[in-house]
Parts: sequence; structure tokens; C-alpha cells
Amino acid sequence: MRRRRELILCRTVALARPVRPPGSTEIPVRPVRLAGVTTTQRSGPRRAAPGRSRPALLAPILLTLAIGVAALVTPRDVAISRMLPAAPALAASSWSVAATVGLGLVALVVVVIVDLTYHHHTVLFTGAAIAAVTAAAGYACHVRLERERALLQVRSVAEAAQSVVLRPVPPRIGGMAVQTLYVAAAAEARIGGDLYEVADTPYGVRLLIGDVRGKGLSAVGVAGAVVNSFREAAYDEPDLAALARRLDTSLVRYGESFPSDESAERFATAVLAQIPHGGGDTSVLNCGHPPPVLIRGREVRALEPAAASPPLNMAGLLGADYAVDTVALAPGDQLLLYTDGVTETRDRQGRFFPLLDWLGSMDPAPPRGLLDQLHDRLISFGDGLDDDIAALVVQVEADAAGNGR
Repeated sequence: MRRRRELILCRTVALARPVRPPGSTEIPVRPVRLAGVTTTQRSGPRRAAPGRSRPALLAPILLTLAIGVAALVTPRDVAISRMLPAAPALAASSWSVAATVGLGLVALVVVVIVDLTYHHHTVLFTGAAIAAVTAAAGYACHVRLERERALLQVRSVAEAAQSVVLRPVPPRIGGMAVQTLYVAAAAEARIGGDLYEVADTPYGVRLLIGDVRGKGLSAVGVAGAVVNSFREAAYDEPDLAALARRLDTSLVRYGESFPSDESAERFATAVLAQIPHGGGDTSVLNCGHPPPVLIRGREVRALEPAAASPPLNMAGLLGADYAVDTVALAPGDQLLLYTDGVTETRDRQGRFFPLLDWLGSMDPAPPRGLLDQLHDRLISFGDGLDDDIAALVVQVEADAAGNGR
């Protein structure tokens, strides 16, 4: 099982293209909990070794100075200097091995000076204690640095794998303004099952957003299979129903290629949309996913499917086919696609986020502004994020109606 998961990840990473197109604003974000409020920090495509704040770096030096000064000003019968081994022990949590050992030597010198000044007879005992603690701290520091290097490598692989599913989308494509949002539920969750993609095809601008059951390597493998199949099939299949069947077949083959006890549960909910160049009759296919939202000025409407369609990889099991709905999009209209992490965000009272009510109360905003406001509102509304959040907004630009593609 472990070897199979490693093979899944290796194949996924091999398909990664972590090149950010010019003008893209998509930046991975990670929430951090501060004083009971969840906020976010933005990070670039490469993450250096975990940084330390200046107070943390200075703490061992300040502790050494404080103990040294206290040893000189306190009565001679109070052996404060015996606390100096704490300084190199503290340094091991944030300093390098050489710096930790160096601080231990400084502490040893301080002990010798204090004991010689006060004519104490414990210099050998205290010196031996400092030497022993320094040696242990140096080894602990070495182990910490090795683990940090390993963590950095794992995060780099995770970010490469994530770039397969969350490849940056150009801000304009096929006469449409497009913006995306992704928020991880936890800082450690660098990869997951949320996915989105946009393709400018001969049939119009085609959109995909989806959510794979589960998390971790298994989920990102399934998500990668869905996205890569979409990137290929979106240019070939003449309609969304055929495209959905193609994605379903890809997931079936993926499950057969990597069989496991969870193969029968490897499915993905998704929404496929096809917008003609310049707007017009837009096709929407909902595979068991939260319905997209049409935003027309202050009018907000959820596009519920007229007939249910099965999730991807479930059509054969359920014996069902895919049904396509049609909605007219005029220049200026926006279509919001999102994963269930948006509507399942809860506040402290356990109430779900009222997406439609919130959208109806908002002033009209461009796609980037809309997603930024949605992001901020979810962070302030939720009592921590229980699930990843992905969202995509596409707007038909006014000058695209007359120009076509």
C-alpha cells in the first residue's frame, strides 16, 4: 500500500507544471489561528526552512546574561550560576549546532568567572553539568535540523503535487475575466481533494470545479486524474455530457490501475460549465456538487440542476447518465463555482455560512474583489475551517459580446 501511494504521488508530481503565468494572482494561503480568530498568511511557491522570530533567537543570550548578572548581584551562598545549563538547552530549539555549542562554552566561562570571584567550590560540578547539557543540546539541535530539512523536502513535493490540481489560471481567457481562490483548512494540509481548471476550447470557455472524497495522497491522486483528463478531453468532446463520461471513464481506469480497499469509494463531485465566447446560452452539468451561483447585478440565483447527475466514477454503479442544463449569460454576468467548504463553514453556534444571503447583500464587485470579500467573510464567520475551500468566478466582459473569441 505504501509503495502504491508513493507511485501515485511520483506520477502526479511528474505531471506538475509549477510555472505561474504573467498576471496570475493565485497564491496559496494558509490559515493561522491568532487569539481565537482565524486569519491567513500568503506564501510563495517556495518555502524556506521554518523561520524563527527575533525574540526566539535572542532568548538564549538574554537568559545567559540574566543568570550571569543575577549570580553576581545575589549573595554568595545563593548559587544562581547553576541555572546556566538552561541556556544551551533553550538554544537547541532555534539555533544551529555550532551556535548552541558556542553558547554552552560561553556559559562555562561565565560559571568559572563567577565561581572564582566568589570562591565557590562547585565550579567542577556546575562546569560538568553545563558540558553535559551542551552536548545533549547539540545533538538535539542536530536531530531538529535534520527533521526540518526532511519536512522542507516533503512540503516541496506537496506543493509540486498541489500545482497539478491548482495550476494558476490566467486572469482573462476567451473574453472572460476569471479569478480563483483556494484556502487550506490547516497550515499542514498542503494538498487535498479540491480542484478547478479553465480551458479556452473551440466550443467555448469550459470550466471545472470539483471535490474528491477524502484527503492526502489518495485524494490528490484522484484529483490529478480528473484534472489531467479534463485538460485533454475539454478540447475534444463536443458537449458536456460526453466530457463528463470521459472524466468518469478516466476515474474508473485510474481505480483499476491503483486498486485498493478504497477503490469503490474513489469518486468526485464536480460542476462542468461551457460558456460561448461572448456569452449566451451556457451549458451547466452538475455531478452531485453544490450548485453554481449566477450573479446578475444584485440578482443572485443558485443554478439547481433540473435532473440529478451522478458523481464522477459513480455512473456505472448507479446506472445513470449525465444531464445538462442551460442558462443565459449576458455581458457583465458572473458565475460563481465553489466547493462545499464554502457553504459548510460553521460559526460558533454551528450555523452554516449563508452564501446566497451574503451575496444578495453585497454590492456588485469584479471577480477578484468578490473572491477577496468572500475569503475575508469566511475567515471571520467560521470557528476555524473544517474543510478546504476552492472557488472560481468567471465574468462575461462587456466588450467580448461583439468581438467573439
